[in-house]
Parts: sequence; structure tokens; C-alpha cells
Amino acid sequence: MSQATPDLRASFLGLSPARVLAAVEAAGFVPSGHCFALNALENRVYDVRLEDGRHVVAKFYRPGRWSRETILDEHRLLAALVEAEIPVCAPLPFPDGETLRTDGDLHHAIWPRTGGRSPDEFSDDQLGVLGRLMARIHAVAADIGAPHRRPLDPEHGPLEALALLEDGDWLPPSCRARYARAVEGLVDVYAERSRGVAVQPIHGDCHAGNLLHGPDGWFFLDFDDMVIGPPVQDVWMLVPGRDAEADRQRRVLVDAYRTFRDFDERTFSLIEPLRGFRFVFYAGWIARRWDDPAFPDAFPHFGTDAYWEDETRDLEELVLRIERGEDLGTPEERAERATSSGEALTNADFFWDL
Repeated sequence: MSQATPDLRASFLGLSPARVLAAVEAAGFVPSGHCFALNALENRVYDVRLEDGRHVVAKFYRPGRWSRETILDEHRLLAALVEAEIPVCAPLPFPDGETLRTDGDLHHAIWPRTGGRSPDEFSDDQLGVLGRLMARIHAVAADIGAPHRRPLDPEHGPLEALALLEDGDWLPPSCRARYARAVEGLVDVYAERSRGVAVQPIHGDCHAGNLLHGPDGWFFLDFDDMVIGPPVQDVWMLVPGRDAEADRQRRVLVDAYRTFRDFDERTFSLIEPLRGFRFVFYAGWIARRWDDPAFPDAFPHFGTDAYWEDETRDLEELVLRIERGEDLGTPEERAERATSSGEALTNADFFWDL
């Protein structure tokens, strides 16, 4: 990652409608002057209405996060997916044929507006469709590669986030050592379970909010967080629950996935460690962005002693379950092990919302 200069950061945080409209016009479109900021924290995203009544979306990438080459890895994958007739939202070309413009190192791209709604839940038929589409996405991604994308691993995930939290003095004394021990335990378990697991370019943030369903079917959105990691990351993100129904749904998804591509069953054991990775990375992400005024507004309780006590306790409980192997096997087998050990399971053991 590159570092944003103060001037570039100010340019990003102070983006004006005039600059957004100028970017859209430079892409060969005729904006009507209507520019609406969409709900996005990491980047700045705007819906722009054109004179002919159509809409496009202008996306300005946060400076200092991704290099130009890293962003173009995403664009190349999206172009290949469109070529393979896989439903994704890909950037539109500028008049020179490029999909990314850089103005003073502030990168931006223009996208079509994709209609539809994010699903509240999935039927088995829908999971089958999504499983087959996910397999095709992974097959194309593995074929073209993404040489500039970061790996999904302990060093670039929880350990990097932990170092940021410690260096920034975010963790209160009452939680600092406990939180660090929990992260280290999480890393140890993942290192053991991931040994020999194949990795490749994946979506990386494939939750239901990055899916749209409309008259034209399903669309996978926002490959901005594409990483090099195990395909099971996209599986659990799409079906994140811990209960028996979530376990069954993941099986439905993977069975459909296998229509087009093999899936390594062993990687189901990585779901809970990867959940922990996201838990820690999310806290580090908020801390890293705290000087952006949008973040204190969005996360008013972040950084309080109560916040860190809850975070530390939840992470400790997660790591303890993983170290005991309570996340392995079916939900019924997990419940049986807990009962035989005298531990009563509650909903809190099966449901977890990041």
C-alpha cells in the first residue's frame, strides 16, 4: 500500500459534486447535474444522472489504500468475468479504452448502475444458482491471477491489525494483553489448519450486501476487497451463520459449486478462524480510518472501554471454541460434545453477527 499525502487526503475527503460531474463528463457522458452520494465508507461513490435519463456510478478510490496496479487486477478480473457471461458489475471504459483514471494520484472509475435488491435470505434454489456462479468466478479468477493483490493470511490480517491497535494505543490496559493473546491463539490455529490448503484470487467480501437480485437475475458486486485466499472464505461470507440450518445451506451451496469445480472439504475447518480474522481486521480498519469524519459518526462506541471489553471477550470465546475443536463437525456433533463435557450451549454459541 502507498501512503496518501495530506493534500491528497484532503482532496479525497473534500470531493465536490463539480469534480464528480467533471469525471463523468471526461468519460464521455453528458451529466444532467444531479449527483447523489451513496452510502460508502471506504471509498467515495456517487450516483450521477445523465441527460438521457440513464444513471452511472462514479467511484473514487481512497488514496493510499490500493496502488493503480492493484485496482487494475480487480478491473481485469471483472472484464474476464463479463467475457465469460458471469453477472458482475464491471467498470466502463473511458474514451481511450482504459477503465481507471488517475488525477493527482486520486484514482477513479465509472460504473454502470445495477438494479436489484440485496436478499434477506436464500432459498435452496437460489443457493444452487449462487454456488454455480461462485465456482465459475473462482475458476476464471484462478486462471487469470491477481499478482498485486494481498494474501488473506495472519500477517496481512489479524497480526497487522493488532500491531496497528497496539501502536496507536487503542487497547485499554485492562484488555491489551488478553486481546493480544487471543489474536495469537487464533493465528496458531489457522496456521495449523491451513497447512497445505490451496489459495487463489477470491472475492474476499462476498456477503449478501454485495449481491443484487433483480429482473436480470443475480449480480455479484464490489470486488474491491479481492484477496488471495481459500475459496471457503467466499462460502462462509455468503452463508455466515453457525446453526444447523447455516451448515445445511453451505452444503447446498458447495454441492452446486461442485457442478463446475472441485471444493476442498477440509477447508470447512477454516471457517471459524477466518471469522476471527475478520473480527480483528474490522477493528483495525475502523482505527485506521478514524481521522475520516465519517467513521466516528458511523461507529460512535468504537474505542470505549466497554467496546474493547466486549470485543476481547467475544474473541476469547471464539478462540477457546476453536482450540477445543468445538467448531469441527456438524452442529449436532458440536452440541453433543458440549453436552458430554457438561457445557450447555446457548444461541450465543451458534449465532454471531460481525
